[in-house]
Amino acid sequence: MNDASPAQLVPYVTGGAFALAFVFGAVANKTNFCTMGAVSDWVNMGDTSRMRMWLLAIAVALLGSSALHAAGLVDLSKSIYTGANFLWLSHLVGGFLFGVGMTLGSGCGSKTLIRVGTGNLKSLVVYVFLGIAAYMTLRGLFGAFRVGVLERAAITLAQGQDLPALLGFSRAGLAALIGAALIAFVYSSREFRASFDYTLGGVVTGLVVVGGWYVSGVVGRVAEDPNTLQEAFVATNSGRMESFSFVSPVAYTLEYLMLWTDKSKIVTYGIASALGVIAGSAAYALATRSFRWEGFRDAEDTANHVVGGLLMGFGGITALGCTIGAAITGVSTLALGSILTFIAIVAGSAAAMKYQYWRLSRSG
Repeated sequence: MNDASPAQLVPYVTGGAFALAFVFGAVANKTNFCTMGAVSDWVNMGDTSRMRMWLLAIAVALLGSSALHAAGLVDLSKSIYTGANFLWLSHLVGGFLFGVGMTLGSGCGSKTLIRVGTGNLKSLVVYVFLGIAAYMTLRGLFGAFRVGVLERAAITLAQGQDLPALLGFSRAGLAALIGAALIAFVYSSREFRASFDYTLGGVVTGLVVVGGWYVSGVVGRVAEDPNTLQEAFVATNSGRMESFSFVSPVAYTLEYLMLWTDKSKIVTYGIASALGVIAGSAAYALATRSFRWEGFRDAEDTANHVVGGLLMGFGGITALGCTIGAAITGVSTLALGSILTFIAIVAGSAAAMKYQYWRLSRSG
């Protein structure tokens, strides 16, 4: 397939992305895979089951992606995550704000897409504001602050920022060690083992990320683009090998819809993946008769979701990913920045929840 022209490969790449995202959307809906819910359960009730589901997804993605890398099928150093420029402040600020935003917006980027598919109009509003803020952070007003302020605080790591290079370990060995430790921790919980849905949600999400790397890095890889005479990855907005992330794809989806008649715009890997999650979730909701329209409770509820979308759009672009894009896809490359973003997202979400409960206690 790699002997085909880039234009011939586009349907395979976007179709593969859509199919994988469709599976994720359906399974995440069924199993209630929700990273914001995982933090909420842990912080507010001491229940770690959904957090363990998230960690299981990370472990599966890490092991599978490292296996693809070891087999020579993909080169994870060609992703956006493992570059030499370590934007530590961007990861901290962006991740923290994303965590606050997903708490205000009732879910992260992927959960927003899932809930849109179930008829949730609140999430549709979050989707729009998340996409606008993400685009402004990529190329607009917020982008000036991102580049001019946050990205000035950077450390150049000559060997790259992936942990194997930093620590001098083999990628396969380190991935196996971390993956095994995560799986052992996940299944040490009797409550987690008691529900198959937790395993289903974690394993499928991790495998979808692995499949994403394969679709983009193997199916969509062109050794020599006839236009540039350089290696190329077909139909990706970044121009590099990608797997799943759900912030910038929302921005590019809005751009595609607004510039529909511009023939230079195509459905990319990211756009197809965002639409696939919505379609998969909707299909499951319709099949189980759980689809229902839901709107805002009051003005404060509306404001929270608008602000949540804005914070997630800015934070997700600034931190190079969301709870899927950084915390699963990025961590599967063992990138230091993605690990830092994961920690910052959890901290931001937990802080926002504590603040909300503090306000409730004062008003009560």
